[in-house]
Amino acid sequence: MKRQEYKSIFISDLHLGSRASDGDIICDFLKKHSAENLFLVGDIIDGWRLKQSWYFPQEHINVIRRILTESKRGTNVYYIIGNHDEVLRKYLDPHISLGNIEIHNEYSYNALNGQKYLVIHGDKFDQLMLNKKWLMHLGDTLYGFAVWLNIHLNTIRRIFGMEYWSLSNWLKQRTKQAVNYIHRYEDHVAEYCTNNDYDGIICGHIHFPEMKTIGGIEYINDGDLCESYTAVVETYDGKFQMLKYVKGNWVVHK
Repeated sequence: MKRQEYKSIFISDLHLGSRASDGDIICDFLKKHSAENLFLVGDIIDGWRLKQSWYFPQEHINVIRRILTESKRGTNVYYIIGNHDEVLRKYLDPHISLGNIEIHNEYSYNALNGQKYLVIHGDKFDQLMLNKKWLMHLGDTLYGFAVWLNIHLNTIRRIFGMEYWSLSNWLKQRTKQAVNYIHRYEDHVAEYCTNNDYDGIICGHIHFPEMKTIGGIEYINDGDLCESYTAVVETYDGKFQMLKYVKGNWVVHK
């Protein structure tokens, strides 16, 4: 099978170590797509969940092995730390290098289109993370329940030949508070980029894939690979595309 090749790939929120993470689908993506640069944009390993109870099946180990294989073959792997793997931040000075893998808190990326992008997980712009972290942990527990419910709902849907459906994404799109939270997050991101001379940002964190312009700033949120099943790629003609897993295939998501 010929792999689709790109200049750079951006994936985030794999949440390995939680039951929300589908290692088989993540491995499928990594098998079918390759790039000079692989950016792991935070929450790759779910330290919050592992701290509560140990869960790391073979499928999740396979993801780690696949990433290490890409690194061994010459792909530059950049691990950007998120809030769920924040324990790594105390070792940064200012970053850690492990072979071809670099671990950063954030990264300044010069794209083929001549623009400069801030690559960051995004929890830095989340006011709940800054002011009410306890509420974030409570929300994470409730999210875990929603994931459990979603797994069982989609098991039933598969029996009847129906495609995957995300309960939490449905709630985000229809709950006013969730929509306002997303908009505030995006506005904080755009303001920061404007004040720090970035043309755009590539982030994750809120599990809501989006590509748009906010106040002249190109906002790219790669979504996640455990719920929305989305990723962002930079093609060799300098374009950014959103890919989404649909019925066993990775397609360009409009």
